[in-house]
Amino acid sequence: MFIGKSKYFNIYRFLIKLLALLIFCFFLGSCNKKETQQILTSENQVKAAENAVNINTASVEELEKLPNIGTKLAQRIVEHREKYGSFRRPEHLILVQGISDKRFRQLQNLIKTE
Repeated sequence: MFIGKSKYFNIYRFLIKLLALLIFCFFLGSCNKKETQQILTSENQVKAAENAVNINTASVEELEKLPNIGTKLAQRIVEHREKYGSFRRPEHLILVQGISDKRFRQLQNLIKTE
């Protein structure tokens, strides 16, 4: 049985439209996920900022409660603050010996300078 060119053409046109629709739905779904993740990240940052430890006024004991901050490192933070003055921005905590970029990224939502 022979199928004419017009039927093949209609089938291909249908498949192309279906493929375009699938691609559109995929990108639409991925965009919604990114927006949701951004909203959740913003909410987590607000919650962390409310409970954040002020590194300019915190005692050694308060600093020790932060993750990966032991007694010696907490003491170094306080000594740095006393020697050079208060931290202007949380990022300046990296100036303290023992605070790496990786460690700072773990702490950045848990500390503040105001």
